[in-house]
Amino acid sequence: MRFVRQARRMMSPSTSLAAMIAVLSAVACAPSTSQLASSAPVSVSRSSGGPPSPDPRVGLKAGLYDAGTAFWNMKLMSTTPPEGKFLHSTNSDLAFTGHYAIQGNYNGFQVWDISDPAHPTLTKGYYCPASQSDVSVYRNLLFVSAEGLSGRLDCGGEGVHDTVSNERVRGLRIFDISDIQNPKYVTNVQTCRGSHTHTVLVDPKDSADVYVYISGSAGVRSPNEMTGCSRAKPADDPNSALFRIEVIKVPLANPEQAAIVSSPRIFNDLVAPAHHGEAQADKEAMAAARAKGAFVVNIAVLGEEMALPPRFTTPMLDSIVKARGGTGAPTAADSATLREALPGMIAKMFGSTPGSGPRPGPTQCHDITVYPAVGLAGGACEGYGMLLDIHDPEHPTRLYAASDSNFSYWHSATFNNDGTKLLFSDEWGGGGLPKCRATDPKQWGGDAIFTIEGSSLHFQSYYKMSAPQTSFENCVAHNGSLIPIPGRDVMVQSWYQGGISVFDFTDAAHPKEIAFFDRGPIDSTRMEDGGTWSAYWYNGVIVSSEIARGLDILELTPNAMLTQNEIDAAKSVHLTYLNVQGQPKYVWPATFALARAYVDQIERSNGLSADNIASVRKALVGAEQASGDARKTALTQLASQIDGDASGSSDAAKVQKLAAAVRDLAGAGM
Repeated sequence: MRFVRQARRMMSPSTSLAAMIAVLSAVACAPSTSQLASSAPVSVSRSSGGPPSPDPRVGLKAGLYDAGTAFWNMKLMSTTPPEGKFLHSTNSDLAFTGHYAIQGNYNGFQVWDISDPAHPTLTKGYYCPASQSDVSVYRNLLFVSAEGLSGRLDCGGEGVHDTVSNERVRGLRIFDISDIQNPKYVTNVQTCRGSHTHTVLVDPKDSADVYVYISGSAGVRSPNEMTGCSRAKPADDPNSALFRIEVIKVPLANPEQAAIVSSPRIFNDLVAPAHHGEAQADKEAMAAARAKGAFVVNIAVLGEEMALPPRFTTPMLDSIVKARGGTGAPTAADSATLREALPGMIAKMFGSTPGSGPRPGPTQCHDITVYPAVGLAGGACEGYGMLLDIHDPEHPTRLYAASDSNFSYWHSATFNNDGTKLLFSDEWGGGGLPKCRATDPKQWGGDAIFTIEGSSLHFQSYYKMSAPQTSFENCVAHNGSLIPIPGRDVMVQSWYQGGISVFDFTDAAHPKEIAFFDRGPIDSTRMEDGGTWSAYWYNGVIVSSEIARGLDILELTPNAMLTQNEIDAAKSVHLTYLNVQGQPKYVWPATFALARAYVDQIERSNGLSADNIASVRKALVGAEQASGDARKTALTQLASQIDGDASGSSDAAKVQKLAAAVRDLAGAGM
């Protein structure tokens, strides 16, 4: 969500406190709900085969392109800096089509040819500024989010300076990338709160259209700029732009006709959840700010305090001086007047005035991950993690909403491949603050893993990248994806300047890290935004969008926790395109690597005796060396043998998967 970074961009002398709070309010920012206990377990695995000790990620040298690096069970194949107008502008999310990676950037998007992952090349840099330019693709269409106040309909770089303007774009941009070297701007769909992120839903029942779910977390724009935009409570205005998402229908044959077709109110009846408050380091920072005379306010919706920067308070103090007819610098009495007024101003902004009843829950999702293969979506909706029914794509409905006092901001969601688990990330601090310090609780700013049982979510554990980071490294859980390792639930995830962590959550109650990559801070003396925004597996490699440094491509290396056979089986899955928020169901082709991957896993779990394991491996070698009917016969016999072994195995389900994989090989005619 990066609300801290967004607030920084808004900090100009002409910006009101209300405008800044509008940004911060994003983190308030027969359905049922559940509240988790704060004492639930957290996993920081250091078991046999776990991360090395001492952790090489601690104490890395700072630098932009010459920072120290630490690897475990993976390696960096390439780092490619941004070019031209994209240099020094924030790199955001990723989408993939063919052999291209499309990287969003606050100045537009870049198309990278990653057919040689060791040497990516820039195919196209399309300049079209808007925050935060999250991207998705489908066939010949590219979708780009626009939320900030300065994005222009004409893609110009001069910004929009008027409070109300018909030149501003806040919503979804649509491009035709049939010729990917020459994208064509087709149209845009304006929304009342812009598009912070979006999700492309390909409905298995509808081949003529795609649907785009819009998550817009900015303040509601003026009705003078877009007719019908209302920030009233739904009880006062049933057409309020609050407490809803937008669904855009895009006709594939005529994308210029894309339009909003519904605004589902999936937040009805939710109240603001409990927050964990501040970490000890943050309390100390606020105490120091008070001692220096800063204006510190309590943001109830965050459960935290923040020090207002002078660029906000100076204009307000000047207004107080003018109101009393004074001139010159503000006096101590003027400062006291402002301090006295601030709590009431903020309480009014968040609707928490005395006697107003419970504060309402979130008014928008940050990110929605749809999984069409199972008809479900995971909504990371600021104060709640939601399970949604998307069988009717135009009218998603809420099945369940989970809250957790350990979570500050439900940010993104990922299903396991079977659709039986749902992982949510918590972007505590908004992505611009150091939330992986040694003193920060491990239950805060990481992931929560749930099992899905019927229409309910059941909490299992937390996972947080385990290496403590410095106070000058923005670090918290961020975007990641599944890695298609058969028989296991393995995810790669970004942690901003905390780097990349790969972890296994097959045992949902005991996730464990199995690989990582990290760099030292960008600067060792002050906070500079950087680190990996998103890290996604795509056709055999991990592609990471580095906020400040460009595009990283990495690959996994074999080890005791992840064998070469498992990696090869993952690489056998080939996608023609990928939007991680439109999660695909992985299906593995029949290969010897797949069968051997299952054998490796059975050996790891002691599911068969060493003699049986050796026998299966020998039989696979023999079958692979054979051909035609001889191979088919050998594999059929082996599958029958493995079927017989399953009944006495302590890992019978995995042995049965092995038997099925061998039987599929026999029928593949390889």
